[in-house]
Amino acid sequence: MGDKGLLLRRLLLCIASFTVALQLVNGDLSYSFPEEMKRGSIVGNIAKDLGLDLRTLSSRKARVSFEESRKHYCEINLGSGDLITSERIDRESLCGKKPSCVVNVDLVLENPLELHKLTLHIQDDVNDNSPSFPKDVINFEISESAVKGSRYRVNEAHDDDIGQYSIRQYELEKNEHFVLSVREDTDGSKNVELVLDKELDREKEHNINLVLTAVDGGNPRKSGSVNIIVTVLDANDNAPVFDQTIYKATITEDAALGTVVVKVSATDADEGVNGEVTYDFSRISERAKKLFSLNSKSGEIKVIGPFDFESNSEFEMRVSAKDGYGLSSDSKVMIDITDVNDNAPVIHLKSLTNPVPENVSPGTEVGIINVQDRDSEKNRQVRCSLQQNVPFKLVPSIKNYYSLVTTGQLDREVVSDYNITITATDEGSPPLSSSKSVHLSVADINDNPPVFEEQSYSAYVSENNKAGSTLCSVTARDPDWRQNGTVIYSVLAGEVNGAPVSSYVSVNGDTGVIHAVRSFDYEHMRSFQVHVMARDNGSPPLSSNVTVSVFISDVNDNCPQILYPAPEGSSFMTELVPKAAHGGSVVSKVIAVDADSGQNAWLSYHIVKSTDPGLFTIGVHSGEIRTQRDISQSDSMKQNLIVSVKDNGQPSLSATCSMYLLISDNLAEVPELKDISYDEKNSKLTSYLIIALVCVSTFFLTFIIIILGVRFCRRRKPRLLFDGAVTIPGAYLPPNYADVDGTGTLRSAYNYDAYLTTGSRTSDFKFVTSYNDNTLPADQTLRKSPTDFLEAFADCDYSEVRIPE
Repeated sequence: MGDKGLLLRRLLLCIASFTVALQLVNGDLSYSFPEEMKRGSIVGNIAKDLGLDLRTLSSRKARVSFEESRKHYCEINLGSGDLITSERIDRESLCGKKPSCVVNVDLVLENPLELHKLTLHIQDDVNDNSPSFPKDVINFEISESAVKGSRYRVNEAHDDDIGQYSIRQYELEKNEHFVLSVREDTDGSKNVELVLDKELDREKEHNINLVLTAVDGGNPRKSGSVNIIVTVLDANDNAPVFDQTIYKATITEDAALGTVVVKVSATDADEGVNGEVTYDFSRISERAKKLFSLNSKSGEIKVIGPFDFESNSEFEMRVSAKDGYGLSSDSKVMIDITDVNDNAPVIHLKSLTNPVPENVSPGTEVGIINVQDRDSEKNRQVRCSLQQNVPFKLVPSIKNYYSLVTTGQLDREVVSDYNITITATDEGSPPLSSSKSVHLSVADINDNPPVFEEQSYSAYVSENNKAGSTLCSVTARDPDWRQNGTVIYSVLAGEVNGAPVSSYVSVNGDTGVIHAVRSFDYEHMRSFQVHVMARDNGSPPLSSNVTVSVFISDVNDNCPQILYPAPEGSSFMTELVPKAAHGGSVVSKVIAVDADSGQNAWLSYHIVKSTDPGLFTIGVHSGEIRTQRDISQSDSMKQNLIVSVKDNGQPSLSATCSMYLLISDNLAEVPELKDISYDEKNSKLTSYLIIALVCVSTFFLTFIIIILGVRFCRRRKPRLLFDGAVTIPGAYLPPNYADVDGTGTLRSAYNYDAYLTTGSRTSDFKFVTSYNDNTLPADQTLRKSPTDFLEAFADCDYSEVRIPE
């Protein structure tokens, strides 16, 4: 009944072992699950057990990290939050004979960094290993003198499974000489012996063949067998005896091949062949077979393979000593491997934010580093560091995790990429280290506005330029990247002389070249300013402005304008010169202006043709007409001067005018004005004279009648009558120009009596006196046609006219 109750309890434990158990201990998770689960099997739900939704689990980059194994047995399904197996887990290869198989896993969450400890308990509820004996055949040589009850030890079988699936019993094939005896030692191992139940008789049987079977506790059961061959010999009554029950040895994991780990020794009291002892492994694991060898004669156990403390730190085996005729005994050998600092730290980059925005604040976490060292104790302690002169540092976080954080402000325009070298060094002797390079790029932020190369720009253009001509070019630089550094130019809205600035200039948005939209006129506008904006393509865009001053230079495109004398239609201007005028006297003045500026407006006056070249001269810069000598009686009363006014431009432009002077002291001496005609060009002079003579002849009789009628009118001061219009020189200046004091035509005023006769278009002038005040103003200068005088002469006799300077 006791056996049945124990079997029932084990069955219930087996069923419960297939159920995943979740335990929360101090905020950590613990799962239990059987070995040999298929890939993708669910171990537990991380999201549910931690109280996290699936979105948070994914955004925080949840993952598991195995500390003590290079294999990753589990992973997280971020879509469901399940912890699933990523490969088949064999408990025996992972934990060997340990009663408890535990795998420690780190659950890592980022932003912020959070670490949970997962404990995975691998249960041995799969009977996946069969018992096996160290040898396929066991040979015994037993003397026929062996008494009933003699015991012969058999090397026990080995099963990688543990617990209920380990070896539960041994079965011996039925025979008439031997029975099987199995007893359990204090260390849990089983002592299997053949017990002689009936004396042997060599003469009847030389060899006895037996089959020994080891059976485990699985369902169905698995077994392993070995053939036992018993050779009947003469008597051998002493078995070998070891000098120690347990041998213990320690060796470093970097021990050289061939190194003697331990030497076992056994003695046999028999002599001769019965006293010769040989050694052999009675129980040894497959791993240990690859690392140790046993010398059958000397009993020395040597190293034949490399150790790895991190994989196996201890080995246990049994050594048997057998004499020449089959008597044997065994002893346990325990070998401990001591750690050597033979593993350099391994740096794992668990997370990295790349690229990093250049506007991140100092202290921002940009990466998570995990450092593993498979050595133990002091050899496992690790220090991490970065190279100098980078704005980053490593901050220890949880256990062997480090956070890579910024220590200063990043500026992509100064440094756009960083190659960060992380160095991990352990505390071993000598210390081992490893390095890992991390490339980190800095992402551009639109934090720099375009900057013009100059604080202001000046453009110089000659007037009369062509529309579309280039004025100047502005250039702005933006150190940002790609669209953040692409500069677009535009002209800011504004007005120039009441017109939009866009009607004057335009700018190429890509090149910054400024073009003239229209042709400029220096006389209308000499300079103006425009504001150009440089804007990048960032979001939001940044911009800066610059002032562009456009200066228009003068071109000699305006001819001098003669203000006096000013011809109007076919009329001409006439000046009266007294016969008493002395040499050097000012008799008239040519007034001219030029709309250009600078040297283009510097005017010079020249007499290009005159009736008497030696009588009059003109001031080159003043335009004043003076007598060169005293007037004589022989000088012609009618003097015609053609004056040319030139500017100083290149090429020079000019204008001409005609000045008509009458030399007379008495109005009666004034000749017929019809003989004075406007001679603008020598080629037309003859034609004008002919026309004048014809006109005088035609209307001669009419003029006689008019003069006779005037004689009967009362005498009054007449106005000057000229053929066309008579304009008295005055201080006339057009708008925007100013005269210079003392540059008038005459220095004093003159009073004239005009005697007009009806019937004639000829006026008689008489010089009377000179006045210095009460000068007739310029705006009262009379300009009359002959018709106007006819109307006036209907009731007037003559007029006295005062001619101003």
